[in-house]
Amino acid sequence: MELDLTDEQRMLGDAVNSLLDKRYDANARLKLLESDDGWSRELWKQYAELGLLGLTFDEQYGGAGMGVGELAVVMEAFGRALVLEPFLATVVLGGQLVAAAGTPEQKAALLPGVASGETLLAFAAVEPGSRWSLTDIATTASPAGDGWELTGEKIAVVGGDSAEHLLVTARTPDDVVGLFLVSGADVARDTYRMQDGLGAADVVLSSAPAQALGSPADALDHIESVLDVATAVLCAESVGAMDRMLWLTVDYLKTRVQFGQPIAVFQALQHRASDMFVSLEQARSMALLARLALADDDVAERRRSVAAAKIQIDVSARHISQEAIQLHGGIGMTMEYPVGHYAKRTALIAKTFADTDALVEAVGADGGLIAER
Repeated sequence: MELDLTDEQRMLGDAVNSLLDKRYDANARLKLLESDDGWSRELWKQYAELGLLGLTFDEQYGGAGMGVGELAVVMEAFGRALVLEPFLATVVLGGQLVAAAGTPEQKAALLPGVASGETLLAFAAVEPGSRWSLTDIATTASPAGDGWELTGEKIAVVGGDSAEHLLVTARTPDDVVGLFLVSGADVARDTYRMQDGLGAADVVLSSAPAQALGSPADALDHIESVLDVATAVLCAESVGAMDRMLWLTVDYLKTRVQFGQPIAVFQALQHRASDMFVSLEQARSMALLARLALADDDVAERRRSVAAAKIQIDVSARHISQEAIQLHGGIGMTMEYPVGHYAKRTALIAKTFADTDALVEAVGADGGLIAER
C-alpha cells in the first residue's frame, strides 16, 4: 500500500500551488467575488492548459488518464487557495458522472469540452425536503419521442449558476431514479452565491427536454460511486483549507505584539495552536484513508470508510476554524481577512452530500469503522 505521493503527484501539486500562489492571493480572491461571474474564466483556461479539467478522463476524450490520487492533490491545493472556479461541479461531479454513466457517444460529446474548459456542468439532485436522500425525490421523467421530459424542482445546485448542461436526477414511470442530461437553456434558474462564495442555483424544470445519461436502471449505482469519490476529494480540499488556517494563525501569533512581546510566547496560546496541529494531522490521515478506500472492491466497506473519514474531517475543520477565528480576535471575522472565508468554506464542505449527524448515524448503523472481533 503506497502512502506517500508519487513523484508525478508531487510535481502536479507543485505546479498547481505555484500557479495559485501567483494568481490567487486574498485580495485577488476578493476581487473575483465582486466580479460578475464570481470566478476567473482566464484561470479556468489555465487549468485546462495544465490538464486539470480532464485529469481523470480517458485520453481519447482529451484527458490525462490519471486517478483519484491526482484529483485529491489538486483539490488540496484548491482548498489551500480557496479557489472559486466550478471545479467541483464541472470536473469532480459532472465530468465523473458522464465518464461513469454516459454512453460512448455522450462521453465523446461532452468530455472533450470539459477537458478544454469550454463546457461547464452541474449535478442537480437535492430537492426541498429531501435532505441527503438520493431517492426521496419528486422530479419526474416522462418519455417524449426519442427522449424524455423532466418536471420538478432542484435546489442548491452547486455550479448551477453558470453550467451549460445539468445532470438531473428524476424518477421514471418504472419508479427508477435515473440521471438525465438537460440543457441549461431549457430550465428556469434562480442564481445566487452561497456563504463560501461559490455560485449555485435553484432550478425549475417544466417539461424540460432531456436525454437519459446511459441507462436509468444503472444511474443510482454510478451516482453513489461518484459521490464517494467527490466526498474523498472534498476531504482533501478541507485539509488544504485547514492547513492554511493553521499557518495563518501561527504567523499571526508570532507578529501580534501585546505587553511588549509577541503573543506566541504565551503558553496557553501555544497549547491551543498545538491542538490545532493535532486536529490537522488527524484530518490528513483520514483524508488519506478516504482516498485509499476508493480502491476497495467491497462497496459497503468503501462507503463506510469514506463516511468515517468525512466525520473526522468535519470535526477537525470545526475545531481549527473556531480556534483560528478566536486567536485572530476581531479581524478573524472581517471580509478583508482570509481566515473567516476558510471557516465558511469548511463549514459548507461539512454540509455537502451529508452532514456530520447523518454520517455518524450511517457509520453506526453499519457497525462502525472497526468491526467487532
